[in-house]
Amino acid sequence: MTLRQERSSVSRRLAYVVISVVFANYLGNAFIYVLQAGATPVRIVGSLACLLAIGYLQLGVFSRPDANLRSTKAYLALGAMALLVFAPVPFFAYAWGGMPGFLAGSCLLVLPGRVRWFVFVGVALANAATKAGPGVQFGLLAYAVAASLVAGLVVYGLSRLPSLVKQLETARSDLADLAVSQERLRFARDLHDLLGFSLSAITLKVELARKLIGERTDHALRELAEILGIAREALTDVRAVASSYRELSLADEIESARSVLTAAGVTATIDVDGTELSPRSRTALATVLREGVTNLLRHSEASRCSITISGDGRMASIDIVNDGAPAETLTDRGSGLANLATRTGAVGGSLLAQSSADGTYRLHAEVPAEPVPAEPASDSRRPAGPPIATRFAQVLLTAVVVGYAFMAPMLASYNPAVSAAALATAAVSSAVIATLVLTIVSRPRVRMHPALGYAALAGLAAAVYVPQFVFHNPYLGGVPGFLAGSAALILPRWFGWAGFVAVVAGQGVIQGMFHYPAVDIAYGVMAAMNHGLVLYALTRLRSMVTELHEAREELATAAVTQERLRFARDLHDLLGYSLSAITLKSELTHRLAVVDPDRARQELTEVLEISRQALADVRSVALSYRELSFDEETQSAQALLSAADIKVTVRIDACDQLPKEVTVTLATVLREGVTNLLRHSKAEHCEIVLASSRDLVTMDIVNDGIPTVEQRSRDGSGIGNLTTRVRALGGDLQAGLTSEHTYRLRAEIPLPLN
Repeated sequence: MTLRQERSSVSRRLAYVVISVVFANYLGNAFIYVLQAGATPVRIVGSLACLLAIGYLQLGVFSRPDANLRSTKAYLALGAMALLVFAPVPFFAYAWGGMPGFLAGSCLLVLPGRVRWFVFVGVALANAATKAGPGVQFGLLAYAVAASLVAGLVVYGLSRLPSLVKQLETARSDLADLAVSQERLRFARDLHDLLGFSLSAITLKVELARKLIGERTDHALRELAEILGIAREALTDVRAVASSYRELSLADEIESARSVLTAAGVTATIDVDGTELSPRSRTALATVLREGVTNLLRHSEASRCSITISGDGRMASIDIVNDGAPAETLTDRGSGLANLATRTGAVGGSLLAQSSADGTYRLHAEVPAEPVPAEPASDSRRPAGPPIATRFAQVLLTAVVVGYAFMAPMLASYNPAVSAAALATAAVSSAVIATLVLTIVSRPRVRMHPALGYAALAGLAAAVYVPQFVFHNPYLGGVPGFLAGSAALILPRWFGWAGFVAVVAGQGVIQGMFHYPAVDIAYGVMAAMNHGLVLYALTRLRSMVTELHEAREELATAAVTQERLRFARDLHDLLGYSLSAITLKSELTHRLAVVDPDRARQELTEVLEISRQALADVRSVALSYRELSFDEETQSAQALLSAADIKVTVRIDACDQLPKEVTVTLATVLREGVTNLLRHSKAEHCEIVLASSRDLVTMDIVNDGIPTVEQRSRDGSGIGNLTTRVRALGGDLQAGLTSEHTYRLRAEIPLPLN
């Protein structure tokens, strides 16, 4: 587990603790006021029953990340919440004034679209309406509205952010799959553009050299020398494709095109001016030239070809015209011309391919001499601007901080003994606290210098405590809980929480020093605790959303890297061997061409077979049709599960003696099983066990993240395909829940008796 993932997991666990404490404080505060108004047995039992029901609905229904908040159950729970919030008001009066915040936040969670915001505001206004009456001050009604709005946002935010985090986490495997798909397309394009041309040229020249040996040996030797050059360059291309480094030389491609066309009996006319081009534009034109010549050799019966490369200092163009127009056009051709269109478009250019009525075919491309700036490959996977969840968290945190800062002086104003100067000081104190919190304490993605953090804490402490001691009123210190939350965010972990406790407890001590009643002391302590936890939770949860967003990109990058390594191994194992064999046999043929023409022709026949097989290997690697290796799939599964923060245990019996078709099928089952696990479950542990006996091999993939019925139903085609594969070998595949409350995918394949 990486440090970032560990911190995110801690924050995720802590989030539920914070949510529970904050909601419990809201409910506990209401219960204290009920007791203060009249502690009769009926009121105690009735209020406790209602408060516990509200807490259950909020924590057990609305705040669960996996809850379906658009279901009938959610709407029934919302109706029950509304009944619990407003029905007890005639019995508990002002003591129940904090409960509408739960209903307001739950409305935001459950109701759709803009309707929820209208209902959200309506709940706050309804809270004020229950308090309206003769002699009630307007300020009290305004405070009731503001308190409901802020509490509703807190309830909404603390309940919503965990589910947003879960959505980000469940998207990580999809992003990784997308990244791998893009990487495969890039490899397929490069293989087609680079190696396909080289191997086609080798095949063509080998056929020509084989015909010439014994009749025009000197010409055959020249062709063999060029075959050697192309094979060596193709070996370089293998390394370039695997390492993602490739810059084509336009001059080399021009000479290669001239040689290949001449060898194919095509009369070539090549006209090139000396336009200066950037490396990217030069590579784009070289790629068009290579692909155009390859298509000419593969898809036409041309006898003449003219190639013109020109430029005016601002744009450069290439025209490839031949008299053997193919039947295909740009729209119905395979991937080659589409890839060229993508490449030229990437540098700000264009591509045109068309047949003419006179039987000629023209491929025309234009590119700027200085192309548009290249964008990082990963940008295609990164949303424009900050993620929605992060923006939402920032707006939510700002609204809550400003709301609490606005409410603090309003609360102080209810005391008629507070002077205008004291109220002004309270307003300034709240504004300073909100400013420091939003600009320094909770700034996202900023590495704070310790001195700046300590200075912010000192400023917060001054804004909190100076007004309280100057005017001897603990309600003039703005929002003391923000000082507690800031201490937990800025100071080292244990010192931060010690500071949090000290500030919260200190607020109770201060109120006791000023001889406030026990109820006010309890309110002060609970309010400071809530405000601090809310600030800490919203700041940390927002940071966690950002970290998880980055983590899923890192996971996608890791998947791409793994896929790149796999391609590199395939290229090395297949094409590296083939091209080395072509090189060695071409060198041998070069020596035998004069002394033993028959042996030379035999060697060239073998070279021709190797080059054709290499072309097939290019397609198999590019299209990922290679036979799977069980060992490689096991390593890949371990890496992906570890990257996804899933503890994996692997127990594999020796499988070297298993039939090849069995190991390939087991590798396929393993790949699909791990893919489904990452996509459709919330596993923390996974066990992969392969056991073999004399007549049977079994593989179990067991995890503790049980998918829902809906998710299991979406696995249909994948499990169905695996079942078909396993049954083709006489085996059986089972997927489902176990008695230990785990999910198991089990494959059993009988082994043939020797």
